[in-house]
Amino acid sequence: MDILIKSTKVVDPASKHNGKTVDILIRKGKIEKIGKDLKAEGKIKVYDHKGLCVSPGWFDMNVNFREPGYEQKEDLMSGIKAAAQGGFTGVACKPSTNPPLHTKAEIEFVKNKTKNQIVDVFPIGTVSKERKGKELAEMFDMHNSGAVAFSDGKQAIENPRLLSLAMLYTKGFNGLIISFPDDARISASGKMNEGEVSTTLGIQGIPAIAEELQISRDIFLAEYNDTPLHISSVSTAKSVDLIRQAKKKGLKITADVTPHHLSFDDSLLAGFDSNYKVKPPLRGKADIKALVKGLQDGTIDVIASDHSPEDEENKKVEFDYAAFGIIGLETTYAAVNTTLSDVLTQEQIIEKTAINPRKILKLEIPSVNEGNDANLTLFNPTQKWIFTEKEIRSKSKNTPFTGNTFTGKALAIYNNGQFSECG
Repeated sequence: MDILIKSTKVVDPASKHNGKTVDILIRKGKIEKIGKDLKAEGKIKVYDHKGLCVSPGWFDMNVNFREPGYEQKEDLMSGIKAAAQGGFTGVACKPSTNPPLHTKAEIEFVKNKTKNQIVDVFPIGTVSKERKGKELAEMFDMHNSGAVAFSDGKQAIENPRLLSLAMLYTKGFNGLIISFPDDARISASGKMNEGEVSTTLGIQGIPAIAEELQISRDIFLAEYNDTPLHISSVSTAKSVDLIRQAKKKGLKITADVTPHHLSFDDSLLAGFDSNYKVKPPLRGKADIKALVKGLQDGTIDVIASDHSPEDEENKKVEFDYAAFGIIGLETTYAAVNTTLSDVLTQEQIIEKTAINPRKILKLEIPSVNEGNDANLTLFNPTQKWIFTEKEIRSKSKNTPFTGNTFTGKALAIYNNGQFSECG
């Protein structure tokens, strides 16, 4: 679709138009011209919106689309709709499927089923066969078929020798291991953060050390093997400090944090609402402050949704038996902008939601410059709106953000020659 975007402020540090308000003309999927007072000639859509900003298309490197195997929770097409609704033009999906994404057949299935969509979908292969942590999966074959990284999802690699071998193996083809920091021998059957709230409620807690020990071990292994390591869903103050110290040593460590760990603390579980039940669990207020500081100083590189759809059968049950997980694609930018707009600039938010994820995964980074393929997100950082179920495009509804008033909204995306308005 050809389109003329009127009076939009560019938020892109790689663009010579960064910070300027311009018109953008897109023809045949490419940015043909950027300037002032451009005219629409011929058959072309004109898009104009008060307070409009444009950035490189947002990218979420931590989503779960559940297909194959759990399509009642989410399938690839509904996941794409949820991503588009939230302003994302690209996602990397974890292998939390059945079967897992553990051979080139599953990787090619995801790639083939999602090709030519407005949202680019990049599969993440498993580290171990069937995510069982026993032996290495066919990582090189998956890499050649399009896997952008390797992870066992929310099952940490318990065996340090296996993880070390995986690091060495992926080093041969410049691959990336994504670590989920949870020592299951410590977190065991915990349901929420271990602390005053869990003690008061009589719920078995998940100690912060379950995350921190795993991070410490995995950093040591990355240093020993001289390989990059991405740590997913960081949630504690000590974890941030461990990553900060590793970066100061020059280690190739990166990390992401979720919007819900920046927005909510464990006191909200006093009502036993299973929509707040996530892993890693919501932590304390001091942890949130440390996470925010980590974003500000660059210790934490990426904000990612950890979009984890769960159907009602797994969520609308007693708290102890409810599944962990929150959907987040539709609310990531809004939640982060609402919570952090006074401590992060729009450029910093875009860096952590559009640029750094692609940089870590070694993907092409789009920019708002003439001659480039148009891969853009249009948004209004000051628009106030109420998030309701009608904004949800995911098959699942497990989110505690329903009813929240947000400041900042994704308005539309343009990618692969296609244009879609958000909601």
